[in-house]
Amino acid sequence: MRDTFYEAVGGHDTFVALVDRFYEGVAGDPVLKPMYPEEDLAPAAARLTAFLEQYWGGPTTYSQERGHPRLRMRHAPYKVNPDARDRWLAHMRDAVDSLDLAPLHRAELWDYLERAAHSMINTFED
Repeated sequence: MRDTFYEAVGGHDTFVALVDRFYEGVAGDPVLKPMYPEEDLAPAAARLTAFLEQYWGGPTTYSQERGHPRLRMRHAPYKVNPDARDRWLAHMRDAVDSLDLAPLHRAELWDYLERAAHSMINTFED
């Protein structure tokens, strides 16, 4: 029996695969890509991987390197409206669906990602 969701879904390799697939979509998205100041999305991918790993019971690298997640504060400089949320969710849905997860794990992960995306909205302006 595995102790954490992180371990149950395959650990580091699973989260790297999720985030890599997600950022493949973001790289070509005209609304989301400008929200990433670095031309290379690798630093953002590393941060998201570390955050998700920690959230789901893996290594605490994210907090060790960046402190408390403060997701809303970190996203405040960017216009996160319903369109941006929906685009983020579409790329993340593709990424989640690309993984070979058990239905229960897929549903649990998706539930969290959906709630997180909705909580990041900071404007309703276009």
